[in-house]
Amino acid sequence: MSAQILDGKALAQRFEEEMSQRVEALKAASGGRTPILATILVGADPASATYVKMKGNACRRVGMDSQAIELPQDTTTEQLLRRIEELNANPDVHGILLQHPVPEQIDERLCFDAIALGKDVDGVTCLGFGRMAMGEHAYGCATPKGIMRLLEHYQVPLEGQHAVVIGRSAILGKPMAMMLLGANATVTICHSRTRNLPELVKQADIVVGAVGKPEFIKADWIKDGAVVVDAGYHPQKCGDIELAPVIDRVAAYTPVPGGVGPMTINTLIFQTLEAAEKVLND
Repeated sequence: MSAQILDGKALAQRFEEEMSQRVEALKAASGGRTPILATILVGADPASATYVKMKGNACRRVGMDSQAIELPQDTTTEQLLRRIEELNANPDVHGILLQHPVPEQIDERLCFDAIALGKDVDGVTCLGFGRMAMGEHAYGCATPKGIMRLLEHYQVPLEGQHAVVIGRSAILGKPMAMMLLGANATVTICHSRTRNLPELVKQADIVVGAVGKPEFIKADWIKDGAVVVDAGYHPQKCGDIELAPVIDRVAAYTPVPGGVGPMTINTLIFQTLEAAEKVLND
């Protein structure tokens, strides 16, 4: 079997070309106003700093602006909330990203939920999740929404398929399950403590690895002809799924790296552009 590669890197580049045209049209229609994504980084975690830089670079590639806000490690919840409220009130800011994780003294959920719904382009608020789960408009969590855009582009059938999501985080596993359910898939949510996990994964037409553990999902758990989506990435340069042994017997798979990761950043930028279009076209 020759598996289809769900190439997120190539697709993100294609989408960036399309977004560049939309940004130019928006600037022309709004007197030169530019969509702006505000990124908030608390502390000096190197990996988080790298992710924020990558998101800023992606903005610039499509002609948007990125406003980088860096706060010290000892920032309090109250101080962070004040900065978020300032950005909520700034009409020139169209999207707000609070980089996860924040230092332990900060109430991360309280700060996520302080982001205005119309600027929650990373899909992290409880209100946004609830609206999405109820089929109402909201910006989806960037990684699962990026996966959905990837599957849609490659015309992967979802309706009636059995999707098994391994992972239950608030910003990946749970919204992923809700989005697949919204696309008429039958969804099973599993996690690292699920009993008989291999047997459940073997039933899956679509496997989504979102458990956050290197190669936790073994190749022999995955049936022939399945679609494999690996949302993990680890320092060992692998994902959550033992991928190499299955690529010759599955229908399609996301490479690691180059699959889900580029689509996560692309979706964040895409949703910022959508938010700006709503404001600047009114």
